Amino acid sequence: MSDWNNKIIEEFRANDGVVGGRFTGHPLLLLHSTGAKSGKERINPVAAFEDGEKLYIVASKSGAPTNPAWYYNIVANPEVKVEYGTDTFRAQATIVEEPERTDLYAKAASEFAAFGEYIEKTKRVIPVIILTRI
Repeated sequence: MSDWNNKIIEEFRANDGVVGGRFTGHPLLLLHSTGAKSGKERINPVAAFEDGEKLYIVASKSGAPTNPAWYYNIVANPEVKVEYGTDTFRAQATIVEEPERTDLYAKAASEFAAFGEYIEKTKRVIPVIILTRI
């Protein structure tokens, strides 16, 4: 996975935040989090969504039975750095509660069809996280 992530990160940075392949036509961000156990910086490409003034991400892990590692990093250390397009900023990551979580997830699934499939593949409630600039 890290080789795949590294290729996406390189493409993102070389093309002002635009990535092809399965992300063609959809916004992506680079999430810099602090490892929950290691304390080391981790960078993960994550699909990004906007809802008015809100920027949010979904901890789908492609519908796997567990949350992605970056989710646990932001639970432990909610202050993150975000690269979005050509902009880089610090943000506070907040786990969205119901019923807003369901509404935002539905919006994400309407914009990026794979999210509709992911929810069918898992029994867990897939978290949605709002990133608020600080």
